[in-house]
Amino acid sequence: MNNIKRLLQTRLGFFSLAVILFWIKTYIGYRADFSLGVEGIMQQFILLINPIAATIILFSIALYFKNSKKAYIALLAVYVVMSVLFFSNILYYREFSDFLSVSTILGVGNVAGGLGASTFALLNATDFLYFIDIVFLIALLAFKKVTMDPRPFKKRYALAATIVGFTLFAGNLALAESDRPQLLARTFDRNYIVKYLGINFFTVYDGYQTAQANQVKASADESDIEGVLTYVDEHFAEADAEMYGIAEDRNVIFLHLESFQQFLIDYELETETGESLEVAPFINSIYHDEDTQSFSNFFHQTGQGKTADSEMLLENSLFGLPQGGAFTQVGESNTFQSASQILSSEKDYTSAMFHGNVGSFWNRDNTYKSMGIDYFFDDESYSFTEENMLEYGMKDKIFFKESIQYLEQLPQPFYSKFITVSNHFPYPLDEANADFPAATTNDDTVNNYFVTAHYLDQAIEEFFNYLKDSGLYDNSVIVLYGDHYGISNSRNESLAPLLGKDPETWSSYDNAMLQKVPYMVHIPGSGNGKINTQYGAQVDSLPTLLHLLGIETKGNILLGTDLFSEDHDETVAFRDGNFVSPKYTVSGSSIYDTETGELLVDPSEEVLAEVEQLREDVSTQLSLSDSILTSDLLRFYTPEGLVSTDAADYDYRNQLDRMKALNEGLGTSATSIYSQNANQSTVDLYKTNAPELLDTPEETQTVVETENPDIKITE
Repeated sequence: MNNIKRLLQTRLGFFSLAVILFWIKTYIGYRADFSLGVEGIMQQFILLINPIAATIILFSIALYFKNSKKAYIALLAVYVVMSVLFFSNILYYREFSDFLSVSTILGVGNVAGGLGASTFALLNATDFLYFIDIVFLIALLAFKKVTMDPRPFKKRYALAATIVGFTLFAGNLALAESDRPQLLARTFDRNYIVKYLGINFFTVYDGYQTAQANQVKASADESDIEGVLTYVDEHFAEADAEMYGIAEDRNVIFLHLESFQQFLIDYELETETGESLEVAPFINSIYHDEDTQSFSNFFHQTGQGKTADSEMLLENSLFGLPQGGAFTQVGESNTFQSASQILSSEKDYTSAMFHGNVGSFWNRDNTYKSMGIDYFFDDESYSFTEENMLEYGMKDKIFFKESIQYLEQLPQPFYSKFITVSNHFPYPLDEANADFPAATTNDDTVNNYFVTAHYLDQAIEEFFNYLKDSGLYDNSVIVLYGDHYGISNSRNESLAPLLGKDPETWSSYDNAMLQKVPYMVHIPGSGNGKINTQYGAQVDSLPTLLHLLGIETKGNILLGTDLFSEDHDETVAFRDGNFVSPKYTVSGSSIYDTETGELLVDPSEEVLAEVEQLREDVSTQLSLSDSILTSDLLRFYTPEGLVSTDAADYDYRNQLDRMKALNEGLGTSATSIYSQNANQSTVDLYKTNAPELLDTPEETQTVVETENPDIKITE
């Protein structure tokens, strides 16, 4: 004990005590106030150690002061600032389930506006404990329990402390990367950064990203948009006269088929007994329906941003970024001209996104506001239990059912998207829900993919049944799309035999063809459906949709073209610069005949010239998209008729109450399906066979309240 007392009388001893106290406080805060989704011994260990490195690095600043008094004051100042920042994050997280970004901190007015008078309501009785360590350290000095060490502290020792901090961080990062590869390259959720590397690192890293983005944006001016405007004008494809306006004034419902690839359409899995079973019978029926425009050569174009990239493409006709996710890097700060903003400006649509996962995932809670999306129903709007959720959110059948209480209150016409998660890697599904056999390859991921895809198919069918029973179906256009591949290229050779292919001859061409995803536009009553064979991709979705709704797109900055237009550009650019066209499929230096899959070993000069032109076209499209996002170029141009929006005007709290109040205020003019149903809920019209929701004996039932006080869910 005496040794400890003597150590505390030294500058290094007091520094060590401060590090230990802040480390303990941070870890307690992680466990008590943040929901970081920590699983397994490795993640528990990383969470325990991740505050140490950044704390040593930042506190070591005080060791460089020669003057003893200034050194102690500097240490306490850094300690207080870090404590205030940490507690501010706790309060912010309690309100928004997210962490304070540098842009949010710099916009203090917006933070204050977001918290407002409710700040005091966020405080807990035990919150004083987050500051008791500061009082303790000050008291040690004030009451002379610890005296300031007057001896000068050698700079090489201060430098050594800093080096120790960076060394510990390198070890921390190595452990994090071993458990979560490409952690910093794919920063899709701030929770992951905090969980693996610590909240202080998150703040520094976010500041670095913000500074980089601001530097690029600061150097941009109005002249930079000219090249983009020239491209979209020359690239514009006139709408097909027969298809233009065919879905005018209808509700728009996008159904996100997570990880669902085109090869699943009409696919039958042969069981061990020789029986062939259709994986997705209902989706197949929609694909072939007389009211559906289906596309057999439609590709995803996502990069590291995966699902969020698909949203960027569908919502804005812009690609994700070459590194990381656009939602996380520019979603909060950029100007957009999204589908929601265009539809609101042109046709007074209300927009809503539904996702049974945390709102901060891919930074959706902030990006959606920048895109002018009126409502976002995330995990705060759903009742989660251990039985009804998977790693990436709520099981699809339960997700759709719980979404109805919000969907029925939306004013019509509305623009909506339902993001499913059950068919997500690694494709786990409990025995009670798995009523389809797994494949029998040597890869469990491939095997289980068919099981969860079948479950998704059943969930989609239940949702369609509700749309028909509620009256929403006939006045809607329903778009089903796959967001990205489900089976990665590294597993395609295991998949090959199931597709009638030889793994030994599997090629880059085969990999490219497996990037096809479903795209179906179902327009009830249209009667002119067919399977379209033209080549297209996610960047083409928005111009296609707008023309179907009778909205002219000349003058809008859209990098894709209308799939139905005679002028449609059929070259499909992948995010890595490879591409597919009706004639050629190019992967690196390899050129394949798209129709036959044959590798062109010795292509002619004519072929090489054609491919080079296509490569330049692809490069131009990708580089223009990158410029739009990294330089925030849309702030310099507003199409005629587009009403600008301000992210600060959107609030995703108490949404159901606000929708109900809106409908009540409109009275007989209200257009929601709830209002049109004589103010009677349609929730009971939703039928599901989800085992989690089957009736159980009353004595074992637990009632869970949702955001709607009139709706309760039994477990």
